[in-house]
Amino acid sequence: MSNRTMHAAVCAAFTCGLLLAAAPASAALGGVPTPPPTGAVSSSLGPVAHVASGAATASTTSAATYTVTQTTFGSGTVVREYVSTSGTVFGIAWGGPTMPNLPVLLGTYFPQFDSARNALRAARPGRGPLVIELPGLVVRSGGHMGAFGGQAYLPSALPAGVSASDIQ
Repeated sequence: MSNRTMHAAVCAAFTCGLLLAAAPASAALGGVPTPPPTGAVSSSLGPVAHVASGAATASTTSAATYTVTQTTFGSGTVVREYVSTSGTVFGIAWGGPTMPNLPVLLGTYFPQFDSARNALRAARPGRGPLVIELPGLVVRSGGHMGAFGGQAYLPSALPAGVSASDIQ
């Protein structure tokens, strides 16, 4: 085996190892939350209740409309999952030095996203933020090496009073 061939094989093995070592996200969009992977730190940011603007008073009590769980991976990437009271993940947001594992994050919605992404990149080659707005799925992703961020949500699954801007 020549040095060049060996170097290529080592680089390929290293790259595959990095891809396989990337920690999966903690939930799949449209599914139920899953436990965080080994090495990740997860915490609940608590239940969130939405009250119409200006309608809150000291005596107003409101039922939680969703919960937020934040998972910090060893890479420093943070993934927040937004879970309805029925236990379904309706939104996910991420930010950090590495991109999260989108096939895991998007679950059964990944093929739909991937197809739309490929069509968009074929129509507009190059780099830049990615905005996919389909009837049942919205994904926004952008950044650069060392600083990535994005969000994905299911518009029809947003709880009453919750908007896309709440997923961050």
